[in-house]
Amino acid sequence: MRGNRRFTAAAVAAGMVLASAAACGGDDDGGGSGDETSAGGTALKGVKIEVAAKWTGTEETNFRKVLQAFEKKTGATVTYASTGENTDAYLGPRIGAKTPPDVAILPQPGLMQQYAKEGSLKPLSADVVSAVGSNYAPYWKELGSADGKTYGVMVKAAYKSILWYRPKAFEDAGVQPPATTDDLVKAAATIRDAGTTPFALAAGPQDSWTLTDWFENVYLSQAGPENYDKLAKHEIKWTDPTVAKALTTLAAIWKPEYLNGGVASATKTKFDESVTQVFGQEKAAMVYGGDFAAALIGTTKAKVGTDAKVFAFPKAGATAPAILGGDVAVALKDGKGAQELMKYLASPEAGKIWAGLGGYLTPNKSVPPDAYADPVAKELVAQLQQAGEAARYDMSDLTPAAFGATPGKGMWEALRGLVQKPSDVKGTQAKLEAAAASAYK
Repeated sequence: MRGNRRFTAAAVAAGMVLASAAACGGDDDGGGSGDETSAGGTALKGVKIEVAAKWTGTEETNFRKVLQAFEKKTGATVTYASTGENTDAYLGPRIGAKTPPDVAILPQPGLMQQYAKEGSLKPLSADVVSAVGSNYAPYWKELGSADGKTYGVMVKAAYKSILWYRPKAFEDAGVQPPATTDDLVKAAATIRDAGTTPFALAAGPQDSWTLTDWFENVYLSQAGPENYDKLAKHEIKWTDPTVAKALTTLAAIWKPEYLNGGVASATKTKFDESVTQVFGQEKAAMVYGGDFAAALIGTTKAKVGTDAKVFAFPKAGATAPAILGGDVAVALKDGKGAQELMKYLASPEAGKIWAGLGGYLTPNKSVPPDAYADPVAKELVAQLQQAGEAARYDMSDLTPAAFGATPGKGMWEALRGLVQKPSDVKGTQAKLEAAAASAYK
Protein backbone atom coordinates (compact mmCIF):
# COMPACT_ATOMS: atom_id res chain seq x y z
CA MET A 1 0.00 0.00 0.00
CA ARG A 2 2.60 2.54 -1.07
CA GLY A 3 0.52 4.01 -3.87
CA ASN A 4 0.99 7.60 -2.75
CA ARG A 5 4.74 7.21 -2.46
CA ARG A 6 4.88 5.59 -5.86
CA PHE A 7 2.83 8.35 -7.44
CA THR A 8 5.05 11.05 -6.06
CA ALA A 9 8.25 9.25 -6.96
CA ALA A 10 7.01 8.78 -10.50
CA ALA A 11 6.04 12.42 -10.71
CA VAL A 12 9.41 13.76 -9.68
CA ALA A 13 10.78 13.94 -13.17
CA ALA A 14 7.77 15.88 -14.43
CA GLY A 15 8.03 18.41 -11.65
CA MET A 16 11.75 19.08 -11.57
CA VAL A 17 13.53 21.35 -14.02
CA LEU A 18 14.82 19.16 -16.81
CA ALA A 19 18.03 19.72 -18.70
CA SER A 20 18.33 19.11 -22.42
CA ALA A 21 19.15 15.68 -23.72
CA ALA A 22 22.58 17.03 -24.63
CA ALA A 23 23.48 16.76 -20.97
CA CYS A 24 23.59 12.97 -21.26
CA GLY A 25 26.80 12.59 -23.26
CA GLY A 26 28.38 9.36 -22.04
CA ASP A 27 32.05 10.29 -22.34
CA ASP A 28 32.91 10.05 -18.64
CA ASP A 29 35.03 7.11 -17.58
CA GLY A 30 33.91 4.62 -14.98
CA GLY A 31 35.62 6.40 -12.09
CA GLY A 32 36.90 3.23 -10.49
CA SER A 33 33.83 1.11 -11.18
CA GLY A 34 35.60 -1.28 -13.54
CA ASP A 35 33.95 0.04 -16.73
CA GLU A 36 37.22 -0.25 -18.65
CA THR A 37 36.49 -3.95 -19.20
CA SER A 38 33.61 -3.12 -21.51
CA ALA A 39 35.12 -0.13 -23.32
CA GLY A 40 35.12 -0.12 -27.11
CA GLY A 41 31.46 -0.85 -27.76
CA THR A 42 31.72 -4.56 -28.66
CA ALA A 43 32.31 -6.40 -25.37
CA LEU A 44 28.66 -7.52 -25.25
CA LYS A 45 27.89 -7.58 -28.97
CA GLY A 46 25.00 -9.96 -29.62
CA VAL A 47 24.01 -10.11 -25.94
CA LYS A 48 20.35 -9.34 -25.22
CA ILE A 49 19.32 -7.98 -21.80
CA GLU A 50 15.81 -7.36 -20.50
CA VAL A 51 15.26 -4.82 -17.72
CA ALA A 52 12.00 -4.39 -15.80
CA ALA A 53 11.03 -1.39 -13.65
CA LYS A 54 7.86 0.43 -12.64
CA TRP A 55 8.82 3.70 -14.33
CA THR A 56 6.66 5.24 -17.03
CA GLY A 57 6.51 8.68 -18.66
CA THR A 58 9.51 10.95 -18.17
CA GLU A 59 11.14 8.59 -15.67
CA GLU A 60 11.05 5.79 -18.24
CA THR A 61 12.33 8.10 -20.97
CA ASN A 62 15.29 9.17 -18.87
CA PHE A 63 16.13 5.62 -17.80
CA ARG A 64 16.02 4.51 -21.42
CA LYS A 65 18.68 7.13 -22.20
CA VAL A 66 20.90 5.61 -19.54
CA LEU A 67 20.34 2.18 -21.08
CA GLN A 68 21.10 3.56 -24.55
CA ALA A 69 24.46 4.84 -23.28
CA PHE A 70 25.18 1.35 -21.94
CA GLU A 71 24.27 -0.17 -25.31
CA LYS A 72 26.59 2.23 -27.11
CA LYS A 73 29.38 1.47 -24.66
CA THR A 74 29.08 -2.34 -24.79
CA GLY A 75 27.27 -3.35 -27.97
CA ALA A 76 24.52 -5.08 -25.98
CA THR A 77 20.85 -4.84 -26.90
CA VAL A 78 18.65 -3.83 -23.95
CA THR A 79 14.85 -3.99 -23.86
CA TYR A 80 12.70 -2.35 -21.19
CA ALA A 81 9.47 -3.66 -19.65
CA SER A 82 7.26 -1.68 -17.29
CA THR A 83 6.07 -3.69 -14.29
CA GLY A 84 3.27 -1.27 -13.41
CA GLU A 85 2.78 -0.07 -9.85
CA ASN A 86 2.66 -3.55 -8.31
CA THR A 87 6.14 -4.81 -9.06
CA ASP A 88 5.69 -8.14 -7.31
CA ALA A 89 2.44 -8.86 -9.17
CA TYR A 90 4.41 -8.54 -12.43
CA LEU A 91 7.63 -10.27 -11.42
CA GLY A 92 6.19 -13.04 -9.24
CA PRO A 93 4.50 -15.00 -12.05
CA ARG A 94 7.52 -14.56 -14.33
CA ILE A 95 9.86 -15.81 -11.62
CA GLY A 96 7.51 -18.73 -11.01
CA ALA A 97 7.52 -19.56 -14.73
CA LYS A 98 11.34 -19.32 -14.77
CA THR A 99 11.19 -16.52 -17.37
CA PRO A 100 12.28 -13.49 -15.31
CA PRO A 101 13.93 -10.42 -16.82
CA ASP A 102 17.71 -10.29 -16.54
CA VAL A 103 17.59 -7.23 -14.27
CA ALA A 104 14.74 -5.72 -12.26
CA ILE A 105 14.45 -2.46 -10.36
CA LEU A 106 12.55 -3.01 -7.11
CA PRO A 107 10.75 -0.18 -5.26
CA GLN A 108 11.87 -1.19 -1.76
CA PRO A 109 14.56 -3.33 -0.10
CA GLY A 110 11.92 -5.50 1.56
CA LEU A 111 10.98 -7.02 -1.80
CA MET A 112 14.67 -7.69 -2.50
CA GLN A 113 14.92 -9.50 0.84
CA GLN A 114 11.85 -11.56 -0.04
CA TYR A 115 13.23 -12.61 -3.42
CA ALA A 116 16.66 -13.35 -1.92
CA LYS A 117 15.07 -15.59 0.71
CA GLU A 118 13.16 -17.41 -2.02
CA GLY A 119 16.37 -17.97 -3.99
CA SER A 120 15.17 -15.91 -6.95
CA LEU A 121 18.14 -13.50 -7.13
CA LYS A 122 21.69 -13.86 -8.38
CA PRO A 123 24.46 -12.51 -6.13
CA LEU A 124 26.50 -9.70 -7.60
CA SER A 125 29.82 -10.70 -9.13
CA ALA A 126 33.06 -9.68 -7.42
CA ASP A 127 33.68 -6.71 -9.72
CA VAL A 128 30.13 -5.40 -9.22
CA VAL A 129 30.52 -5.71 -5.46
CA SER A 130 33.80 -3.80 -5.82
CA ALA A 131 32.03 -1.04 -7.75
CA VAL A 132 29.39 -0.78 -5.02
CA GLY A 133 32.13 -0.62 -2.39
CA SER A 134 33.92 2.15 -4.27
CA ASN A 135 30.89 4.31 -4.96
CA TYR A 136 28.55 3.82 -1.99
CA ALA A 137 28.85 4.12 1.77
CA PRO A 138 28.86 0.73 3.58
CA TYR A 139 25.25 1.17 4.71
CA TRP A 140 23.95 1.08 1.14
CA LYS A 141 25.93 -2.07 0.38
CA GLU A 142 24.46 -3.67 3.50
CA LEU A 143 20.97 -2.57 2.50
CA GLY A 144 21.43 -4.46 -0.77
CA SER A 145 22.63 -7.61 0.96
CA ALA A 146 21.02 -10.69 2.50
CA ASP A 147 22.60 -13.61 4.37
CA GLY A 148 26.10 -12.34 3.69
CA LYS A 149 25.64 -11.96 -0.07
CA THR A 150 25.26 -8.70 -1.99
CA TYR A 151 22.33 -8.65 -4.42
CA GLY A 152 21.28 -5.04 -4.91
CA VAL A 153 22.46 -1.66 -6.16
CA MET A 154 20.56 1.43 -4.97
CA VAL A 155 20.18 3.21 -8.30
CA LYS A 156 17.66 5.97 -7.62
CA ALA A 157 16.61 7.80 -4.49
CA ALA A 158 13.95 10.12 -3.11
CA TYR A 159 15.26 12.57 -0.50
CA LYS A 160 12.96 12.92 2.49
CA SER A 161 14.80 15.22 4.87
CA ILE A 162 13.54 18.64 3.82
CA LEU A 163 10.62 20.96 4.48
CA TRP A 164 9.13 23.16 1.77
CA TYR A 165 8.19 26.75 2.63
CA ARG A 166 6.91 30.01 1.21
CA PRO A 167 9.67 32.61 1.54
CA LYS A 168 7.12 35.45 1.64
CA ALA A 169 5.42 33.94 4.71
CA PHE A 170 8.79 33.74 6.44
CA GLU A 171 9.71 37.28 5.42
CA ASP A 172 6.38 38.68 6.63
CA ALA A 173 6.96 37.04 10.02
CA GLY A 174 10.62 38.00 10.15
CA VAL A 175 11.90 34.44 10.57
CA GLN A 176 14.68 32.45 8.96
CA PRO A 177 14.63 28.75 8.05
CA PRO A 178 15.21 26.97 11.38
CA ALA A 179 18.19 24.71 12.00
CA THR A 180 16.78 22.79 14.99
CA THR A 181 13.37 21.48 15.97
CA ASP A 182 13.36 23.89 18.92
CA ASP A 183 13.87 26.72 16.44
CA LEU A 184 11.13 25.22 14.25
CA VAL A 185 8.65 25.42 17.12
CA LYS A 186 9.67 29.02 17.86
CA ALA A 187 9.39 29.95 14.18
CA ALA A 188 5.94 28.35 14.01
CA ALA A 189 4.77 30.45 16.95
CA THR A 190 6.11 33.62 15.36
CA ILE A 191 4.55 32.84 11.99
CA ARG A 192 1.21 32.18 13.65
CA ASP A 193 1.44 35.46 15.57
CA ALA A 194 2.05 37.20 12.23
CA GLY A 195 -1.27 35.87 10.92
CA THR A 196 -0.28 32.76 8.95
CA THR A 197 -0.86 29.13 9.91
CA PRO A 198 2.56 27.45 10.20
CA PHE A 199 1.91 23.98 8.75
CA ALA A 200 -0.22 22.07 6.31
CA LEU A 201 -0.13 18.45 7.48
CA ALA A 202 -1.20 15.42 5.47
CA ALA A 203 -2.60 13.14 8.17
CA GLY A 204 -5.50 11.66 6.23
CA PRO A 205 -5.97 7.88 6.61
CA GLN A 206 -4.54 7.09 3.17
CA ASP A 207 -1.68 9.60 3.32
CA SER A 208 -0.35 9.39 6.86
CA TRP A 209 2.87 7.92 5.52
CA THR A 210 4.00 11.54 5.77
CA LEU A 211 3.79 11.20 9.56
CA THR A 212 6.16 8.23 9.48
CA ASP A 213 8.66 10.38 7.56
CA TRP A 214 8.38 13.11 10.19
CA PHE A 215 9.04 10.54 12.91
CA GLU A 216 11.99 8.99 11.08
CA ASN A 217 13.73 12.33 10.66
CA VAL A 218 13.30 13.25 14.31
CA TYR A 219 14.26 9.80 15.58
CA LEU A 220 17.38 9.51 13.41
CA SER A 221 18.55 12.92 14.56
CA GLN A 222 17.88 12.32 18.27
CA ALA A 223 18.60 8.63 18.74
CA GLY A 224 21.32 8.27 16.11
CA PRO A 225 21.89 5.80 13.24
CA GLU A 226 22.57 2.73 15.42
CA ASN A 227 19.32 3.03 17.36
CA TYR A 228 17.50 3.80 14.11
CA ASP A 229 18.71 0.50 12.68
CA LYS A 230 17.72 -1.37 15.84
CA LEU A 231 14.24 0.13 15.91
CA ALA A 232 13.75 -0.72 12.23
CA LYS A 233 14.51 -4.36 13.08
CA HIS A 234 12.40 -4.23 16.27
CA GLU A 235 15.52 -4.86 18.35
CA ILE A 236 14.39 -1.82 20.35
CA LYS A 237 10.79 -1.78 21.51
CA TRP A 238 8.54 1.14 20.62
CA THR A 239 8.02 1.70 24.34
CA ASP A 240 11.70 2.69 24.61
CA PRO A 241 12.53 6.17 26.04
CA THR A 242 14.16 7.16 22.73
CA VAL A 243 10.80 6.74 21.00
CA ALA A 244 9.03 8.72 23.74
CA LYS A 245 11.49 11.58 23.23
CA ALA A 246 10.86 11.68 19.48
CA LEU A 247 7.09 11.57 19.90
CA THR A 248 7.25 14.37 22.48
CA THR A 249 9.22 16.47 19.98
CA LEU A 250 6.62 15.82 17.28
CA ALA A 251 3.75 16.65 19.65
CA ALA A 252 5.32 20.08 20.24
CA ILE A 253 5.42 20.68 16.47
CA TRP A 254 1.99 19.25 15.68
CA LYS A 255 0.08 21.55 18.01
CA PRO A 256 -3.54 21.86 16.79
CA GLU A 257 -3.22 25.65 16.48
CA TYR A 258 -0.19 25.20 14.19
CA LEU A 259 -2.07 23.04 11.68
CA ASN A 260 -4.14 24.34 8.79
CA GLY A 261 -7.78 23.76 9.73
CA GLY A 262 -6.74 22.27 13.06
CA VAL A 263 -6.83 18.58 13.89
CA ALA A 264 -10.21 17.99 12.22
CA SER A 265 -8.88 19.16 8.86
CA ALA A 266 -5.36 17.75 9.13
CA THR A 267 -6.59 14.23 9.82
CA LYS A 268 -8.58 14.32 6.57
CA THR A 269 -5.95 16.02 4.41
CA LYS A 270 -4.34 14.14 1.53
CA PHE A 271 -0.71 14.68 0.57
CA ASP A 272 -1.40 16.56 -2.66
CA GLU A 273 -3.86 18.78 -0.81
CA SER A 274 -1.27 19.65 1.84
CA VAL A 275 1.12 20.89 -0.83
CA THR A 276 -1.49 22.96 -2.65
CA GLN A 277 -2.71 24.40 0.65
CA VAL A 278 0.71 26.01 1.03
CA PHE A 279 1.65 26.93 -2.53
CA GLY A 280 -1.70 27.17 -4.32
CA GLN A 281 -4.07 28.49 -1.68
CA GLU A 282 -1.38 30.04 0.56
CA LYS A 283 -3.19 28.86 3.69
CA ALA A 284 0.01 27.81 5.47
CA ALA A 285 3.72 28.57 5.46
CA MET A 286 5.33 25.11 5.45
CA VAL A 287 4.71 21.52 4.42
CA TYR A 288 6.63 18.27 4.57
CA GLY A 289 7.07 16.59 1.21
CA GLY A 290 10.53 15.43 0.27
CA ASP A 291 12.05 16.31 -3.11
CA PHE A 292 9.07 14.76 -4.92
CA ALA A 293 6.75 17.58 -3.80
CA ALA A 294 8.22 19.65 -6.64
CA ALA A 295 5.90 17.87 -9.07
CA LEU A 296 2.81 19.00 -7.15
CA ILE A 297 4.12 22.52 -6.66
CA GLY A 298 4.46 22.63 -10.43
CA THR A 299 0.66 22.35 -10.70
CA THR A 300 0.27 25.69 -8.88
CA LYS A 301 1.38 29.20 -9.85
CA ALA A 302 4.31 28.98 -7.43
CA LYS A 303 7.76 28.49 -8.93
CA VAL A 304 10.23 26.11 -7.36
CA GLY A 305 13.32 28.00 -6.26
CA THR A 306 11.58 31.37 -5.87
CA ASP A 307 8.03 31.06 -4.52
CA ALA A 308 8.74 27.59 -3.11
CA LYS A 309 12.01 26.81 -1.37
CA VAL A 310 13.37 24.08 0.86
CA PHE A 311 15.40 23.90 4.03
CA ALA A 312 17.06 20.89 5.59
CA PHE A 313 14.89 19.02 8.07
CA PRO A 314 15.83 20.65 11.39
CA LYS A 315 18.10 18.72 13.73
CA ALA A 316 16.40 17.29 16.79
CA GLY A 317 19.68 15.99 18.19
CA ALA A 318 23.33 15.46 17.30
CA THR A 319 22.75 13.89 13.87
CA ALA A 320 21.69 15.88 10.81
CA PRO A 321 18.89 13.64 9.45
CA ALA A 322 19.11 12.26 5.93
CA ILE A 323 16.27 9.87 5.08
CA LEU A 324 15.95 8.28 1.65
CA GLY A 325 13.47 6.20 -0.21
CA GLY A 326 14.48 4.64 -3.48
CA ASP A 327 14.81 1.84 -5.97
CA VAL A 328 17.23 -1.10 -5.90
CA ALA A 329 18.46 -2.97 -8.96
CA VAL A 330 18.86 -6.76 -8.80
CA ALA A 331 19.88 -9.54 -11.19
CA LEU A 332 17.45 -12.43 -11.72
CA LYS A 333 19.47 -14.32 -14.32
CA ASP A 334 23.03 -15.57 -14.56
CA GLY A 335 25.15 -14.25 -17.37
CA LYS A 336 27.68 -11.58 -18.19
CA GLY A 337 25.07 -9.22 -19.59
CA ALA A 338 23.12 -8.85 -16.33
CA GLN A 339 26.26 -8.41 -14.26
CA GLU A 340 27.78 -5.89 -16.66
CA LEU A 341 24.59 -3.83 -16.58
CA MET A 342 24.54 -3.99 -12.78
CA LYS A 343 28.14 -2.79 -12.72
CA TYR A 344 27.25 0.05 -15.05
CA LEU A 345 24.28 1.09 -12.91
CA ALA A 346 26.60 1.18 -9.88
CA SER A 347 29.06 3.44 -11.68
CA PRO A 348 29.37 7.23 -11.58
CA GLU A 349 29.17 7.21 -15.38
CA ALA A 350 25.54 6.07 -15.35
CA GLY A 351 24.75 8.34 -12.41
CA LYS A 352 26.14 11.42 -14.17
CA ILE A 353 24.05 10.78 -17.27
CA TRP A 354 20.92 10.26 -15.20
CA ALA A 355 21.59 13.30 -13.02
CA GLY A 356 21.98 15.49 -16.08
CA LEU A 357 18.44 14.63 -17.18
CA GLY A 358 16.73 15.89 -14.02
CA GLY A 359 14.29 14.32 -11.56
CA TYR A 360 17.00 12.08 -10.13
CA LEU A 361 19.03 11.63 -6.97
CA THR A 362 21.44 8.88 -5.97
CA PRO A 363 23.39 7.86 -2.86
CA ASN A 364 26.31 7.10 -5.21
CA LYS A 365 28.96 9.32 -3.60
CA SER A 366 31.02 9.43 -6.82
CA VAL A 367 28.33 11.45 -8.63
CA PRO A 368 29.16 15.09 -7.76
CA PRO A 369 26.54 17.78 -7.08
CA ASP A 370 27.51 19.70 -10.24
CA ALA A 371 26.33 16.74 -12.35
CA TYR A 372 22.70 17.47 -11.43
CA ALA A 373 20.48 19.37 -13.81
CA ASP A 374 18.40 21.46 -11.41
CA PRO A 375 19.24 23.65 -8.41
CA VAL A 376 17.00 21.83 -5.93
CA ALA A 377 18.66 18.50 -6.75
CA LYS A 378 22.12 20.07 -6.34
CA GLU A 379 21.15 21.35 -2.91
CA LEU A 380 19.67 18.04 -1.79
CA VAL A 381 22.51 15.84 -2.98
CA ALA A 382 24.96 18.14 -1.21
CA GLN A 383 22.99 17.56 2.02
CA LEU A 384 22.96 13.83 1.36
CA GLN A 385 26.69 13.67 0.79
CA GLN A 386 27.36 15.74 3.90
CA ALA A 387 25.36 13.20 5.91
CA GLY A 388 27.75 10.49 4.76
CA GLU A 389 27.34 7.21 6.61
CA ALA A 390 24.58 8.63 8.83
CA ALA A 391 22.09 8.59 5.93
CA ARG A 392 19.37 5.98 6.29
CA TYR A 393 16.60 4.37 4.25
CA ASP A 394 12.97 5.11 5.06
CA MET A 395 12.25 3.03 8.20
CA SER A 396 8.61 2.28 7.42
CA ASP A 397 9.68 0.66 4.13
CA LEU A 398 12.16 -1.55 6.00
CA THR A 399 9.53 -2.90 8.39
CA PRO A 400 6.83 -5.50 7.63
CA ALA A 401 4.16 -3.93 5.43
CA ALA A 402 1.45 -4.59 8.02
CA PHE A 403 3.30 -2.29 10.39
CA GLY A 404 4.94 0.36 8.21
CA ALA A 405 2.93 0.58 5.03
CA THR A 406 -0.75 -0.09 5.63
CA PRO A 407 -3.38 2.67 5.94
CA GLY A 408 -5.36 2.43 9.16
CA LYS A 409 -2.80 0.20 10.87
CA GLY A 410 0.63 0.22 12.51
CA MET A 411 2.77 3.33 12.28
CA TRP A 412 0.34 5.19 10.08
CA GLU A 413 -2.62 4.99 12.41
CA ALA A 414 -0.70 5.28 15.68
CA LEU A 415 0.91 8.53 14.53
CA ARG A 416 -2.46 9.80 13.34
CA GLY A 417 -3.56 9.20 16.91
CA LEU A 418 -0.74 11.43 18.15
CA VAL A 419 -1.93 14.23 15.84
CA GLN A 420 -5.41 13.83 17.31
CA LYS A 421 -4.14 13.72 20.90
CA PRO A 422 -0.59 15.15 21.19
CA SER A 423 -0.53 14.64 24.96
CA ASP A 424 -0.88 10.85 24.68
CA VAL A 425 2.73 9.89 24.04
CA LYS A 426 2.58 6.74 26.18
CA GLY A 427 -0.64 5.62 24.53
CA THR A 428 0.89 6.13 21.11
CA GLN A 429 3.92 4.07 22.14
CA ALA A 430 1.70 1.26 23.37
CA LYS A 431 -0.18 1.17 20.06
CA LEU A 432 3.07 1.17 18.09
CA GLU A 433 4.59 -1.65 20.13
CA ALA A 434 1.46 -3.80 19.97
CA ALA A 435 1.31 -3.43 16.21
CA ALA A 436 5.04 -4.05 15.79
CA ALA A 437 5.00 -7.15 18.00
CA SER A 438 2.25 -8.61 15.85
CA ALA A 439 3.81 -7.70 12.50
CA TYR A 440 7.31 -8.95 13.30
CA LYS A 441 6.18 -12.43 14.41
